[in-house]
Amino acid sequence: MIRNRVLFVLVLTGIAAAFFLAFLTHAPNRLLTGSAIPLSQVAHGRLALGLAVALPLLLAPFPPQRPWVHVVVIAAAGLLQIELVALAGSHAADLAAIGRPAERTSLGGAFWILILCAALAIGDAQRRLGRPFLERVLMPIAVAGIVAFLAARGLLDQLSLARELATRRDAFLAAAIRHVVIVAAALLPTLVIGVPLGILAQRHLKLRNRIFPFLNIVQTIPSIALFGLLIGPLSALAALSPGLAALGISGIGLAPAILALVLYSLLPIVRNTVAGLDTVPAAIRDAGSGLGMTPRQLFWRVELPLALPVFLAGLRITTVQAIGLAAVAALIGAGGLGAIVFQGLFANAQDLVLLGTLPLIALALLADALLRLITQAATRTEA
Repeated sequence: MIRNRVLFVLVLTGIAAAFFLAFLTHAPNRLLTGSAIPLSQVAHGRLALGLAVALPLLLAPFPPQRPWVHVVVIAAAGLLQIELVALAGSHAADLAAIGRPAERTSLGGAFWILILCAALAIGDAQRRLGRPFLERVLMPIAVAGIVAFLAARGLLDQLSLARELATRRDAFLAAAIRHVVIVAAALLPTLVIGVPLGILAQRHLKLRNRIFPFLNIVQTIPSIALFGLLIGPLSALAALSPGLAALGISGIGLAPAILALVLYSLLPIVRNTVAGLDTVPAAIRDAGSGLGMTPRQLFWRVELPLALPVFLAGLRITTVQAIGLAAVAALIGAGGLGAIVFQGLFANAQDLVLLGTLPLIALALLADALLRLITQAATRTEA
């Protein structure tokens, strides 16, 4: 009897990927399509270890779902991810030892699907255990730490992704820093504009009814279209005012990227500011006024602390959204990790695309986790 259908589907998906998709691909160079290498060929010689790691996941959907079963699933899925990475690195090293320097070994579809299924299995087991979010992030941190240790020891050096990083290390670091700068430069004016606007919208219904339709329309515009729409007006401003051009205001580059990100980011900030203030009960406001608080004291001491968790949820959405949208801004010369992604797309270099995409995902997950922890801390303080 299947008692955990979610895990059962994940196990079936992983098995199908392992049998029918390439675990690795091996190509003569970074531009040509590689030949598929199945997991069965990669795991040859480590079959016993692989079965020992995977067996608990294969059996876990069937017994009664006790807490110890979920703990076993978390441990087994984490070990499976580490074993998959080690298998890929080891086989890439073996191929590099007998091949030419230009040959590349890339991670295949089966690898990514198995990693994703294991991650989802960990998330499902943690949810069923009902543990706090801080405890949930310990396993992903442990897995990431072990993978980083393997990379530091050079065990993953012959994977094509690692070789791309080695040849572009300085450019990669510069792009990552540039990406963080773009996001931070967009979030600061968003908060400066969006929070007061949300407070005013919560106080005045007519203003709310005018602001939200405009912000909703902005959200419906595709990001690349909005970047393009800003090129003309900003170019005209730079032509009319040499001072603005000297400050970096132009139709391409950082200025239109930040302006577009601010426009996209306003809606969740304004909406959650309004929603957070709306959650403050009228009775608490009346009690504060009865104690002699001024409107300013009432806002800072009563309304803001109670509205803070909802506001932080909006900030989390805004930050993750900005990290993703900043990648598209590379098309108008803003730079960042998106530049690496588009270089890979234009050159048909899959691993170069991954070199830009994986840090974007990591940045988004890190920002989401940090803001979740801050939100939980604010909620406990409120309680």
